[in-house]
Amino acid sequence: QVQLVESGGGLVQAGGSLRLSCGASGRTFSIYAMGWFRQAPGKEREFVGAIIWSGFTTYYSDSVKGRFTISKNNAKNTMYLQMNSLKPEDTAVYYCAADRTVGLRPSPEEYDYWGQGTQVTVSS
Repeated sequence: QVQLVESGGGLVQAGGSLRLSCGASGRTFSIYAMGWFRQAPGKEREFVGAIIWSGFTTYYSDSVKGRFTISKNNAKNTMYLQMNSLKPEDTAVYYCAADRTVGLRPSPEEYDYWGQGTQVTVSS
């Protein structure tokens, strides 16, 4: 089992920045990739981006490319999501997830473990 805990959400004005963190514990050696997803009220869970846990390859959705950056610190078992130039439409609960299967995949059904989520609200 892998346990994931997100932190860093909050309220920010449009154009501002936030950094989310996702701490992993348990059988982290089983992780191939970690991803960020978000879900706004009344909408389906949406892929934000992902990173290979033992490497540096990243993959982003078009909606955040150029504004969001995923990074990690393997020594701390932590993944980060740096969000810049935030827009009101970025408002959502943000989740981190871990995938044990090889590949950088955008479908939430492919991920094995999930955190509890952290709220990000961007005011206009």
